This record gives sequence, structure tokens and C-alpha cells, in this order.
Amino acid sequence: MNGGNRVETKWNKKSVVFVMALIATALWGSAYPSIKAGYEFFSIEASDIGSKLVFAGYRFAFAGILVLLFFAFFQNDTFGTRKRTDGKNGWVKMILSFLALGLMQTTIQYIFFYLGLANTTGAKGAIINSSGAFFGVILAPLFYPEDRLSLRKLFGCLVGFIGIVLINMDGSSLSGFCLTGEGFLLIAALAQTLASFYSKKLVKHRHVMLVTGSQLLLGGLPLLLIGYGMGGSLIPNGKGIALLIYMAFLSAAAFTIWTQLLKYNPASEITIYNLFIPVFGTLLSGIFLGEHVFTIVHVISIICVSLGIVFVNKKKKAWVR
Repeated sequence: MNGGNRVETKWNKKSVVFVMALIATALWGSAYPSIKAGYEFFSIEASDIGSKLVFAGYRFAFAGILVLLFFAFFQNDTFGTRKRTDGKNGWVKMILSFLALGLMQTTIQYIFFYLGLANTTGAKGAIINSSGAFFGVILAPLFYPEDRLSLRKLFGCLVGFIGIVLINMDGSSLSGFCLTGEGFLLIAALAQTLASFYSKKLVKHRHVMLVTGSQLLLGGLPLLLIGYGMGGSLIPNGKGIALLIYMAFLSAAAFTIWTQLLKYNPASEITIYNLFIPVFGTLLSGIFLGEHVFTIVHVISIICVSLGIVFVNKKKKAWVR
């Protein structure tokens, strides 16, 4: 175990963690072809950042509403008051904490992601976006001393990174750095990592679904406001709305599973699974969009990513405390 206060539940059994992390990352990976299809259904041009933010805003706001409705229907303690330890101003502190998480994990991350992606290549974007997995491993000891850094974890990050580079090699240049391109994508990845640490803290005293639903809703609404403020819009149609409902579902399910895993496991052992997101994204794009992705390079990439995750989660004597 990492740390003497780790609670033993089914959620930190290796087999359960592996299966549930795969489900979450597969759902997030399916967002890759879904987003591409959504842009086509809603007639969103590549340069129309405002409409992209509106699209994302509806996705996350609806996802938050889904989670909160499900939570309210199945939980007797609807607003988590049994776990409330904030005292007299508990409600205000609770809402502010959810707002802070939503702004970090949803609003800030996706604004910088979309702006950055508009100023760099798709291959570089996917590679840099996956750096959140490495931030999680490297920065975790600063927030959780028991989640120690080890040579094995660093080696796992390196192997996994090689896999991500391989799966995104499309002949385009990976050199060069632009603050509003690659720099913004790094900020998005860092925001995602810091949000993971903060959500792990919040779920110690709040129900996972309450935290997840609130942050998605409170993070999605600013995206809508900013997107519409930038002149963005969506043209309603049957296919687009059906796809938007699916994307809201995948976000609701994936974020809930992910937050539950973070609650009961060291952050570094969970965030490294983010490496599977671009892998699933590439494979699912090949299946649903007919993109040519089933090559020997992609097989090697999957092997590298899998080995990287194994190394990070393999218990080994720590060398940095």
C-alpha cells in the first residue's frame, strides 16, 4: 500500500482499477471521433473557436445535470450533508469549492485546449495533451508525500510517452514551440492534473457524484457564456442533438468513474491511465470514421503505453521522498 491510511475497498483492487480505468479512458477516447462528427453535424468550421466552446459547454453542463439527477434520485443524503464538515458557512464553502474545481478541470482546461489546438498540429496536440499523465506522476509527491516518485515510475512515463509519439506520427513536424499553441496545451494538461489532485481532496468529505456533477455543471456554464460571447452558435438538428446526448453521457460516466478511482488510489497510479485516451481515440476513429490506423506502428504504440502503465503501477522501493 502507498501510505498507512489507504482504505481497502474494491476500488483499489488492481483488477477493478484496471477495468474501470479502461472503461473511463475508452469513453473519453470515443470523444475524439464524436467531436469530429459533432463539428460536421453542427457545421462548425475549424477556426470557429466560439462555436467549439459552445459545443463543449453544452456537453459538460448536460453531463453535470445527468450526474446530479442520478445522484439525487438514488441517494437519501441528496446534498452530502452527512459528510459536511465546513461548519456554519458549509454551503458557501461547498459551492465555491465545486466552482473552483469546475473552472480548473473543465473551463480553463478546455479553453486552453481548444485555443492551443488551433495553433498547432493535431499530432503535437495529442502528444502534449497526454503530458497530463506525466504531470500526475511527477507532481503527486508534492501533494501526497506517500505517493512517492520512483525510477520505475519515471521509466514507465518514458515508455508510455514513446507510445504516444508513435501513435501520433503522421509525417508532420514535431519541432517548434509557440506559447499560444503548444504552450496553451501544456497549461491545459497542467490544469487537468491539478484538478485531479483537488478533486481527490474534495471527495474525502463529499460524495463522488455530487463533486463530479457539480464541477461539470459549474465548469460547463462558463464555457457556454464565453463561447456565445465569442460569437459562437449551434444549429439544432437531430443527429447533432443525439450525439450531444451521448457525449454528455460519456463525460458523466467517465468523470464519475475517474473521481471514484482517485478517491481510493494514489493519484500517480490513476493519472497514468490517461495515456490510453489518445490510443482509444485513434483506434475508435479508425473504426467509426474509416481512418487508416490499424498498422504495426499503432500496435507497438499500444504495447508501449501498456508497459508504461505497468511500470508506474508496479510497486518498487522509492528513491525520492
